[in-house]
Order: sequence, then C-alpha cells, then structure tokens
Amino acid sequence: MLVGDLCCSPVLQAELQPAEALVLAGALKALADPARLRLLSLIRATAGGRATTGVLADRLGLSQPTVTHHLGALYEAGFLERERDGRQTWYWVNVAGLQAIQQLLDPTPTKQLTTIETNRK
Repeated sequence: MLVGDLCCSPVLQAELQPAEALVLAGALKALADPARLRLLSLIRATAGGRATTGVLADRLGLSQPTVTHHLGALYEAGFLERERDGRQTWYWVNVAGLQAIQQLLDPTPTKQLTTIETNRK
C-alpha cells in the first residue's frame, strides 16, 4: 500500500487504523533522510522536472548505487514515478503522493505544499 492509497483519516482529526498507521510510518521513514529530501528537491528543480540516476548522483556527490537505493525507497513509498529509457531510468516527483501525506498530516485546505511552517520556542 502506498501513501496515496490512504483515505480520509487525517492524523489530527480521526483515529488512524493500524494499517493506515503502518503505511504512514513507512512514508515518513522514506522522507526522513536528508539525501532523499535533497533528491526530491533536485528532481523538482531540474529542467522538465525529470532526472536520471547518474545526474542525481553527480549533483549529490553520492555513489550511483546509493542514489539508486534512495530513489527506490522514494518510489516504493509513492513519492516518485519512474520510466526506463534504454539503459537510463528517469525519475519525477509524484505530486499526488506528497499531497496525500500533506493531507494526512494537516487537512487544512488553505495550506500549500510549498509552505513549511516551523514554530519553535
């Protein structure tokens, strides 16, 4: 089950069912890595919003197998889409997956995905 498959139980509005909590925890785990967050932002910032593993590895300064591992985790969690083109794999952000997790964490319709608010005191 992908994060986009969850429905209708925002964390702060209703009790999560065990299966929903498991999927949400897996999705948050997939995002809880600085390299993966950078990958998402690099892909979105790339012309056309698509990038190959090799380009991403060069930009991050990580080995291609490491980047492939991180991309796989993001894909399995539903945050990326991919397409094979010969020997290359192209990745792009699955906006619906990110919006689904945003809705689960904060269902307020006025919040935008690009806005991250931090309240630290």
